[in-house]
Amino acid sequence: MLTHKAISLAALITAAILAAPAHAAEPKAGGDPFEALSGDWKGGGRVVPSNGDPKLVACKVTYKVSGKTLNQHLRCAGDDYNINVNNKMTDKRGKIRGSWTETTYDANGAVSGTATDDTIHAKISGDKFSSRMSIKVDGEEHAINIVQLNDKTGTYRLVASLTFHR
Repeated sequence: MLTHKAISLAALITAAILAAPAHAAEPKAGGDPFEALSGDWKGGGRVVPSNGDPKLVACKVTYKVSGKTLNQHLRCAGDDYNINVNNKMTDKRGKIRGSWTETTYDANGAVSGTATDDTIHAKISGDKFSSRMSIKVDGEEHAINIVQLNDKTGTYRLVASLTFHR
């Protein structure tokens, strides 16, 4: 059961990694897209563990930006678990790549994807799970949805639905 919880929570954590809008194929004028997320954010939403019972989670995330690099520290808590993750992402002409480490469940992995306009589509891979993510950025808010691959059936299920705000 701990493994299933760790897998679902690792996917949630990784969601915040990609919350930063990356360059579209043709960058918009006005600067670095990571700058939109620089600073502190609060939020939360629902996590759906493998047993199917949705749980509420509250989160805080801090983004530090240096050029085309984004460093993120995310902390989330629910009734019976905590998450603490650190991420480092880079943006190269609309291609986002990076790595993450979650200390509570001792999980880690890689993130890769693309960004167009205000939407990010990404694949999350790790030592304990695989998932797909969609992130929609809208001004002072960003929404994240994560679906996780069931290796046995080859289908995806909703793992997390989160909203962050300043």
